[in-house]
Amino acid sequence: MTITGKPAQAQKKDFGSWNVINTRLTLAPKFEIFNELQLRSQSFYNNHFYYEVKGGISYFINKNFSFLAGIGKYVTYSDPGSFTKPVSANEFRFWQQLTMNNYLERIKFEHRYRVEQRWFDTGYRNRFRYRLNAAIPLNGTKIEPKTFYVAAFEELFLTNKAPYFERNRVFAGIGYQISPYFSVQPGYVYQYDYRNNVGAGKHFFQLTLMIDIDGNKNPNERIPGNLD
Repeated sequence: MTITGKPAQAQKKDFGSWNVINTRLTLAPKFEIFNELQLRSQSFYNNHFYYEVKGGISYFINKNFSFLAGIGKYVTYSDPGSFTKPVSANEFRFWQQLTMNNYLERIKFEHRYRVEQRWFDTGYRNRFRYRLNAAIPLNGTKIEPKTFYVAAFEELFLTNKAPYFERNRVFAGIGYQISPYFSVQPGYVYQYDYRNNVGAGKHFFQLTLMIDIDGNKNPNERIPGNLD
């Protein structure tokens, strides 16, 4: 992993796996709480090296604007092997986020702006992220129960210290909104990290399950997927 600035050379060429379970609970029409669990491996469902646990609260101004505040723990283990100690990065994080939506016919675009405060055993860092997400329903005019859709995003990661550019992440996949309460989204992720004047890329198969406990109560249309 790249958080520590030491790319895992032995596994970089392998196709990794990236698993996400996202759970949301609507408290009121404008408020919801969320929890997300992630597990990543350097090889395809082998050599697990990373997990994260996070949660928070969202506030929806209207269908086009929302705020989110979150907190999480992120742990990266040494490579190779599954959860091999010593731990190479142990992170505690706060973040604040603004999401804005706009539409072009059936295509929904989501602009996400995030500011992160990150604490490691080795010190503190800030990070700034921008993600452009898009989704197109394939058998309907919007993403609703029994709808297949195509989703894609690109995200930039920046810091306030040189060399400033930290990471680029690209995703493309196809999803299915099973019901108001469940959706599943398999896809492909390419992540490029830049550390200490050295760049390294990594390919992942990503599988996301979203559980919306009160999905029929939330009036805000959103693109299913992970909150990372």
